[in-house]
Amino acid sequence: MKITGAFKRILSIITIILASISIYSQNTYVFVGSFNRDKATEGIYVYQLDTIKGKLSKVTSLKGILNPSFLTLSPNGQYIFACTESKTPNAGSVSSFKFNPKDETLTFINSQKSGGENPVYVSVHQNGKWLVNANYKEGSASIYPIDDDGTIQPAVQNFQFSEGSVNKDRQDRSHVHAAVFSPDSDHLFLTDLGADKIRSYTFDSDKTEPAQAAKQPYIQSVLGSGPRHLTFHPNGKYAYCIEELSGTVNAYQYENATLKSIQRVNTHTDQYKDNFESSDIHISPDGKFLYAANRGGENNIAIFSILEDGTLKNVGYQSTLGKHSRVFDIDETGKFLIVAHAGSGNLVVFKRDPQTGLLKKTGNKVKVKSASSVKIRRY
Repeated sequence: MKITGAFKRILSIITIILASISIYSQNTYVFVGSFNRDKATEGIYVYQLDTIKGKLSKVTSLKGILNPSFLTLSPNGQYIFACTESKTPNAGSVSSFKFNPKDETLTFINSQKSGGENPVYVSVHQNGKWLVNANYKEGSASIYPIDDDGTIQPAVQNFQFSEGSVNKDRQDRSHVHAAVFSPDSDHLFLTDLGADKIRSYTFDSDKTEPAQAAKQPYIQSVLGSGPRHLTFHPNGKYAYCIEELSGTVNAYQYENATLKSIQRVNTHTDQYKDNFESSDIHISPDGKFLYAANRGGENNIAIFSILEDGTLKNVGYQSTLGKHSRVFDIDETGKFLIVAHAGSGNLVVFKRDPQTGLLKKTGNKVKVKSASSVKIRRY
């Protein structure tokens, strides 16, 4: 019996070791965009993330593209899609790239006109066949078919808006800042910072023009709030919108393709009364915590626990250790959070406590000039 017990313990230890090797043998990559301002300099960077220590190691980069302001990945991880030529007069495009994790190469595929000078956000349908882009300056959104090889076809739809809102300095007209699919991808939401609206569309991926205005064509935000980015809870019951101008998060109940506000909370500390510039918002993979970034004077991330009814409770703040914390991302294991700073030009890696939701400095950071976007993916 002693031999049998010892043998079982040995098998158990071997199983644990093999499982650990399996987990850490998977490569986790970090894709970073840059406001490079010059095609001769690097625009997209790829790093490998050490999933034990949080260290970033550069594996490749790409020149020949201008100002990739936002990145997203195809559902299978084979393709990277980017807003390119952002903040470029008489330009603006969306581009696709192929990433091969085996040889760690990134290859340009093609580009299409974005329909505006300042594309700021791209999303991919869960079937990988449709791309949606948001143009900030002109207040518009464009929809493109995607071929199986990652090629972006010309836009089949473009939605243009004009109305503004009460803040004449920032809301002189429509400014669409994000295009986000519902969890089932049957609906599409456009956050319009300029008009204080979240615009709503049904989305039928089998149609040649897949997006049609929903019965409730928009959800009205608080005037002057400036809705910027939107994220859905993993359970599909709640959605959260970060409002740039008011420094707030609006929590919504999501049911039957409609959003109903259930709470609105500040992202900033009581020390700050204006200049919040709230930017990005994400939920931990386990659905227990929400993170909201502030640029402005604070450059921090507000941390909230998500209660059973979808409402939020603040549990703390974490300095992002940089300037102009434009975007951040959380790896799919929920272990690390990485912030991209456009002002200080760096990426900063934090380790996340899964029990408290709080962030801890790892001391790991890398320089990326005018970092504009960051996405994390495990292969």
